Amino acid sequence: MTSSAGWADLIEPYNTRLPFTPAVVVLPITNQHVQDAVVCAAQTGLKVQAKSGGHSYASTGLGGKNGAMSIHLESLQTIQLDKASGIATVGGGVRLGNLADGIWNQGQASLSHGTCPGVGVGGHLTHGGYSHTSRNYGLAMDQIVAADVVLANGTLIKASSSAYPDIFWAIRGAADSFGIVTTFYLQTRPAPASVTYFQFDLNGVFDSKAIFTNTFMHLQDVAKNASVVNNKVSFGMYLDNYGTYSLSGAYFGSVADFNSKVKPELLRSLPSSTPTVQSLSWYDFLIKTSGSPSLKVPLTGYDEHDNFFAKSVTVPEKDGLTATTMNALYDYLKTATVEYFVIINLYGGPGSAINTKDTNFAAYNDRDSLWVLQNYGYGAETVNFINGINSAIIKAQPQTTFGAYLNYVDPTYDAATAHKVYYGDAVYARLAALKKVVDPQSVFWHPQAIGV
Repeated sequence: MTSSAGWADLIEPYNTRLPFTPAVVVLPITNQHVQDAVVCAAQTGLKVQAKSGGHSYASTGLGGKNGAMSIHLESLQTIQLDKASGIATVGGGVRLGNLADGIWNQGQASLSHGTCPGVGVGGHLTHGGYSHTSRNYGLAMDQIVAADVVLANGTLIKASSSAYPDIFWAIRGAADSFGIVTTFYLQTRPAPASVTYFQFDLNGVFDSKAIFTNTFMHLQDVAKNASVVNNKVSFGMYLDNYGTYSLSGAYFGSVADFNSKVKPELLRSLPSSTPTVQSLSWYDFLIKTSGSPSLKVPLTGYDEHDNFFAKSVTVPEKDGLTATTMNALYDYLKTATVEYFVIINLYGGPGSAINTKDTNFAAYNDRDSLWVLQNYGYGAETVNFINGINSAIIKAQPQTTFGAYLNYVDPTYDAATAHKVYYGDAVYARLAALKKVVDPQSVFWHPQAIGV
């Protein structure tokens, strides 16, 4: 409660732009504690959300509004690898860095998941989960083979493709509206002996509109070229208000192969660059891409915060982005008066393991995306400026139906817009029908939840 020791620390959000004060914070140690808390909330009319790592861009782990019940899964820290099956049993409060460290040390196993060590598995796995391994391995979501879920009536089930398949489908995309995952069962694979990491800091891309647009259009051509790109290749672009334009990624093969087969085509016609191409062990690759000195993060007292606003754009493979759109984006970015960055990651293209699945596999609608953009900014005028990035892209390409990515959730969308851009009409309709059956009182709620 508000008078409890540590209350202020418990409710401090990752995104300090969106503070909310729960009615109560629950700190369960067992599944039964979670079950009892959910039943109590339902009986007293409180809305419920779980907090895994707490990195939600919209502070949904605190309820997404004042007066909710926030169930912190911090004590659920199991990481147990079955070496025979390769299945890792993972508690709902585990953070990605500790997960990667744990399965490596227990059996040199690997999973595809995001790069930030402090992100919790709960929201990340159930809303996609992208990294530079995803075109080869699939999304983090795709490796869930079963999950222990507390439902709105307080029952605990183990959902999989063969048991409670509708719930299993729904939690991979919309778990925050259907239950609390206390344990994930994840299919690992043996870590590769090495990965080729590459980064090219391109010079002068912002010097002119022609250079900016031609750089991207070339990279888009390469991304769709099956003679260069297969599931061994992943890359993305990072650009910011300081004029940075960095191309980086991973190649599941040797440096020699990358240098002979991929690098020449990636860099052909591009501005000069400062290159980094290196072979790294799996563990060192994870550290390199994390931007942190260590994968391991504290089990308690995690204290990283930011003040920001972010949006996303998912770009259909059939359309890509046009030169007209990139010209419009360049013009808009040149008006920047705030700190921002844009990350453009390749999801689709030849051989992408992300796009080999469809919406029957999971309640996730971005299986046809070529690119996913994250637009992220800081400062007082951030919301207007970041909204303008999205508008510049969408208005320049009216023939395209753009979507958005759930893990870069935008709290400014009204519920109807959020449902459409994150799920699409067909997936949302199926989720809404299931919500009425398994959570008719909307115990699991936030401002953009299924059924709102």
